[in-house]
Amino acid sequence: MDAVTFKNLLERYLRDDLDEQELQQLLDSLQDPAFQEEWELAVSQQLEYPFPAGTAGLPVGDAFEKFRKLNGLKRTKRPLIRRLPWKAVGIAAAIIGMAILLNKVFIQSPEGKNFRISAKEQVLPGGNKAVLTLANGDQVILDTAGNGTIAQQGNVQVLQVQQGQLSFNGSGDEGLPGGMNTISTPKGGQYQVILTDGTKVWLNAASSLKFPTVFSGAKREVQLEGEAYFEVAGNAHKPFKVNVKDDMAIQVLGTHFNVMAYKDEQNIETTLLEGSVRVEHGLDKLLLKPGQQAQLPGDGKLRLSPLVDVENVVAWKNGYFQFERSDIPSILRQISRWYNVEIQYEGNIDFKKEFGGKLSRNSSIEEVLKALELSGVHFKLEGAKIVVFP
Repeated sequence: MDAVTFKNLLERYLRDDLDEQELQQLLDSLQDPAFQEEWELAVSQQLEYPFPAGTAGLPVGDAFEKFRKLNGLKRTKRPLIRRLPWKAVGIAAAIIGMAILLNKVFIQSPEGKNFRISAKEQVLPGGNKAVLTLANGDQVILDTAGNGTIAQQGNVQVLQVQQGQLSFNGSGDEGLPGGMNTISTPKGGQYQVILTDGTKVWLNAASSLKFPTVFSGAKREVQLEGEAYFEVAGNAHKPFKVNVKDDMAIQVLGTHFNVMAYKDEQNIETTLLEGSVRVEHGLDKLLLKPGQQAQLPGDGKLRLSPLVDVENVVAWKNGYFQFERSDIPSILRQISRWYNVEIQYEGNIDFKKEFGGKLSRNSSIEEVLKALELSGVHFKLEGAKIVVFP
């Protein structure tokens, strides 16, 4: 096959315009070193694909075999088991990702029959959903509120700038009611709020942020439950403080960082992207540099992780699930929060199995589960419940 034919087959594949023989011809090009560079370029330009962690040195035939079985393709007479570099294996797995993204595969039931979730039972991805509780106790359901002014607090206007973004505009503290405002996202929700000092906060699902209408006095202080990404407006005379629990706080002047403090996670994690923050827990203190993460596990002892993949940490803010050698329970906790589903485990599951890859948070639950099945664990969807089995 020449380069022109390869390009034509790939373009037609993405348009869902190949017959079985042509699809087999395209897949066979994975075995040809002459087309490795073309595959890498095509995948990097057009696809976000999942692939199993730790694939270095594995037979590319294994990845192809998964794809063949999922799509009911006949075996090729050409030998497929060959040792190739990890990039080639990743590309082979990308073919599975292409099938998932293009809805060419079905979820398999335990009986081996193909099925799709009915529209009535379909579990949908999360979206822009939140409730704002004002300092006077009034509540506004933001996902049903229109754009424009939704409340007035003293000199401060509370504006719905656009769907998914709330802004507190104004200054001064005269005539403001006492107490704190709270913005809360449910499971399957996310929202952004711009505070009166210009600080931007992105809330992940099942999270809440308490904050004053204006920051009076010598400090700026908020309270977080769940997960949020902060871009703190600089003010050397008025430090910004994020309280995570009674005895833990993050002190900043102006910086970008992510805080993950879900009660069902093993660690509370503070990850710094830009600037400098100091994490305090009791008498323990850690000063973070960009790319570092402070972890507070159950034993209550602050620990420093000196080098983390910040892209993985903030993937949720950018609209992705992104994993690197992540275990299935930790992945499913994220899935549960975003799709608002219950997780149930059955049978003897190997929880040490790991998964790596990247998926859009707009993916259907079927697409996500099919990708995760590459780790060797299986799933069935029962209404708003995911059952996990070996």
